[in-house]
Amino acid sequence: MTLAFEEFGNSQHPPLIILHGFFASARNWRGVAEKLATQFHVYVLDQRNHGASFHHPEMDYPIMAADLLLFIEQQGLTTVSLLGHSMGGKVAMWFALYHPDRVNKLIIADIAPVSYRHCFNATIGALQALPLAQISNRKQAEEQLAAAIPELSYRQFLLQNLVLVDGAYRWRVDLDIFYQTAPAIIAFPNSEGVAPFVGNALFIAGELSNYVKETELSPLFPNANLTIVAKAGHWLHVQQAEVFITEVERFLRQSQVTKL
Repeated sequence: MTLAFEEFGNSQHPPLIILHGFFASARNWRGVAEKLATQFHVYVLDQRNHGASFHHPEMDYPIMAADLLLFIEQQGLTTVSLLGHSMGGKVAMWFALYHPDRVNKLIIADIAPVSYRHCFNATIGALQALPLAQISNRKQAEEQLAAAIPELSYRQFLLQNLVLVDGAYRWRVDLDIFYQTAPAIIAFPNSEGVAPFVGNALFIAGELSNYVKETELSPLFPNANLTIVAKAGHWLHVQQAEVFITEVERFLRQSQVTKL
């Protein structure tokens, strides 16, 4: 079961793998990947159950980290740098903890190695309740979701998973699988007894987001640096794209580990 992916840049450049968040896909990171591809050979993955990749009822961080290892081996890569956002950041962190010898630089966007308290049930339920047979265009779907999902940008993001096939709308993702696996996505696996990742790590958080606290990073990532992006929330790579890309490029060019 091979992951779908998009590829940017010269294969002679250092490899960088980008891992998207829950409900997202490689297409959400094309703009960032194109900018980074001037200096790096960028792979943007569709993780399992997302984008064009395969569907499978099992989805948690150890499993997705195993998918990542298989992908790296299939591409014939030895070491890579990883950039992960939200769910993708947790995949990258778990991978780095268990395969530190395969990670050159680790960049985590607006997520921490902790279990959160929020819940996706209402969001997934609203998508499941959408009467697809009665939908004739994406605008109708957006309007019908407005009451349950008031934020327009978030509705539009979720509706990227609504596709037109043979004249009828359907979900590209399996919402039942998402409902069953969402608790594992919100959580972070038990890391008791796991050796910390002592390599190069950068956490980038949005000033308006509350997902990352500096004290939560050092137990597992003692050499991590934390950068706060002003006027940005959880979607910092979209809301402040230029600043985000600048910070990523600066970190990837550095050669020394800098402790907190």
